[in-house]
Amino acid sequence: MNRIYIKSLILLSTLLLISANNYAQVDAAAKRYVRVGSLQSHFSAYGAERAWNNSYYEGLIWPADYPYQDNAVIKRAWAAVKDFSDPRGVYWPYYGIYYTLGANETGLFPMELTQTAKFTPPNVFVDGNDLRVIYAGEIDNIDPDLIADRVITNIVNSSMGLTMTRKVYAFSQQYHDNYFIKEFTFTNTGNTNADDVIELNDTLRGVRFGWGTRYSGGREASWTIGDGQSWGKHSWVTRRGENYPQHYTEEITPANPIVDWLRAGFSWAGQGENNTFDNLGGPDMTASGRLTSPHHVGSVAIHVDRSATDSQDWIYQPAFLGWHAGDTYPSVGDQRLEDAPEMKSLYEMLSGIPFGSTMGGQTRMDEAFEDFFDDAYKVHNDGGGTNVMLAYGPFDLGPGESVTIVEAEGISGLNRQMCEMIGERWKKAYDTPGDIGPFLLPDGSETGDLNHYKNSWVETGKDSLMLTFGRAKRNWDANFQIPQPPLPPSSFSVESGGDRIFTSWLPSASESDPDFGGYRLYRAIGKPDTTYEEIYACGFGTDEPLSYYYDDISPVRGQEYYYYLVAYDDGSENNTNLNPSGSLHSSRFYTRTTEGATLQRRPGSLDDIRVVPNPFNIHQEAFVGSPDKLAFFDIPGHCTIRIYTERGDLIKTLDHNNGSGTAYWWLNTDQLQVVVSGIYIAHFETPTGQSAFKKFIIVR
Repeated sequence: MNRIYIKSLILLSTLLLISANNYAQVDAAAKRYVRVGSLQSHFSAYGAERAWNNSYYEGLIWPADYPYQDNAVIKRAWAAVKDFSDPRGVYWPYYGIYYTLGANETGLFPMELTQTAKFTPPNVFVDGNDLRVIYAGEIDNIDPDLIADRVITNIVNSSMGLTMTRKVYAFSQQYHDNYFIKEFTFTNTGNTNADDVIELNDTLRGVRFGWGTRYSGGREASWTIGDGQSWGKHSWVTRRGENYPQHYTEEITPANPIVDWLRAGFSWAGQGENNTFDNLGGPDMTASGRLTSPHHVGSVAIHVDRSATDSQDWIYQPAFLGWHAGDTYPSVGDQRLEDAPEMKSLYEMLSGIPFGSTMGGQTRMDEAFEDFFDDAYKVHNDGGGTNVMLAYGPFDLGPGESVTIVEAEGISGLNRQMCEMIGERWKKAYDTPGDIGPFLLPDGSETGDLNHYKNSWVETGKDSLMLTFGRAKRNWDANFQIPQPPLPPSSFSVESGGDRIFTSWLPSASESDPDFGGYRLYRAIGKPDTTYEEIYACGFGTDEPLSYYYDDISPVRGQEYYYYLVAYDDGSENNTNLNPSGSLHSSRFYTRTTEGATLQRRPGSLDDIRVVPNPFNIHQEAFVGSPDKLAFFDIPGHCTIRIYTERGDLIKTLDHNNGSGTAYWWLNTDQLQVVVSGIYIAHFETPTGQSAFKKFIIVR
């Protein structure tokens, strides 16, 4: 499928989406969350993401296995045009819009924010509690023809008459799950508000677009580095691709997957000026020394239309690729005439002229300034930090015409195990004067310098990120035809027992595929954000036939256990050059449990039964995180529990067969209705016919 055809489809789908929308404006503050890969994030209705949530900067979470890995601070997005006449007939030499929540109803009019999934995510149960039900509202559509696991569609009208359609593609395949591909199509619709009336029918001339994005290098690192790193104060920025026009025809191959000629800008956390130690990588000085900031994060330009009539890649774009001071930028205000000078400054900034002579540049910031400035923000003296800046244009867009720009945003760096090993060794040497190693470097050589050792490993994140960007570009160039992993099991259940933990699942829809392999079960002990070990496998390459359950008999009483289950293939269909060969597996995030399973109480007798809490009060949460949870303690290991109203109506039947002395009820009926306040009676009956009654009260 050629790009011209794709571009025609994009334009047609954009117009259809706008029409189908019936101009029902969406809440500008609405978000959709993508949670399928190692990189997870939210996307906002107004077309860009300010990550502040009134508590901390959230978004771009990597690796999503662990808490406090947010990397996003703010994405500033702009569009500007020359020689513009608004619907009132007012002439503007320059006119600009700022994609921010504050511009809603004045310059921006969000029309659509939806998330489409390739399949219905599996339900994941821990002791009967469905952990995935909270995500149900984040999926608007199911389309089995998608290749991407998720597609965010976001349409925003503007006072310029320029409509942005943003599509974000997320993948769960293990070699492509740490980036998002973002396809921006800008169409001159002439619609300057949220209604269905076309206000303008003029050519938009000299249109420019730009994104300035600030990263923090991990929320956890903001605590270890301190002093403003939560908003990226000490983040360095660099770029690649100065020679892209000389290399763009070259193929990125598995034999040479890391190239430095891709058009990319990225960031990482640098030295906090208040720290007396070398804090690159964010070593945790209060604990083991584990590196908390291996993150290298940024964007790469994948494709830029040459014009509205030529969808060939414009190899000399972006017009500006480099860095800009974090909080120093033109303010377009409310598009009033008094904002005209700022509009001109915005246009110049998107043309490549920094807003302030020392506030930006296209040099590799680290290479140009690290030897002269001990802290990144001192290059420009903007305490807001430094943004990765990409700007495009100019374009002329006649009525109904459009251009498409495609970027990928990704994160990579050292994995958690390497962060622990290197950080611990570095801190040991830091705490032991005279410890000069030797320390092993990434290239296999050795050094006696502890900081050179740590920093050399952290800086491998630059190559790791360029590897990620190369995979994203190959994915796009191949029309998303990357090898697909099998779908996850359609359901996964973990149930705490008296002497074991039961796991079971329903088959993957991919079992009928000729390359389907089987299932692998992984377990973590104590907490979900730690190392998982494979404890069971069945199917291809194992000694176990295909199965749908496993009894974990090794747990120790008093410890919590967490699990995930993946489906895998035999690797026979993974034979392209788009990623390494070998077996592929479904994403762990589809089935990963976030509540622990434990060995339950030993079984009791009918005389020992307790209802906890009794009375139950919705405002007094007995089980943290589970406000609707009620427990039956010290029950027989095998019994049937029937719950009746005070007047004798049977509303719920629980079959308790796990051999433990505990069963839980989430206060819903067999018809999934939430029970009301009142007096209830529980009848317990053993397989031998013995029974007992317990009365309890529910207050809502």
